Amino acid sequence: MNKQRRIRIEEAVSMIQEALEILQEMRDEEQEAFDNLPEGLQATEQGERTEENAGALDEACDALDEIIGNVNDVIYG
Repeated sequence: MNKQRRIRIEEAVSMIQEALEILQEMRDEEQEAFDNLPEGLQATEQGERTEENAGALDEACDALDEIIGNVNDVIYG
């Protein structure tokens, strides 16, 4: 891989890392919102949706983390 392509890929990884950090923050906020609901409200439709959202964001974070690892393998590998 030439230097120019490596630099462009590193820039892409940086953008993905930034997106990952934003999604991690949102996941944590959504989980905190769920955790702060009284137990009775956690079992409501809104509470369940909040918990599902946190789980979906967690899965997205895992996927982005895996993508970053795969691309780093290409660059440095």
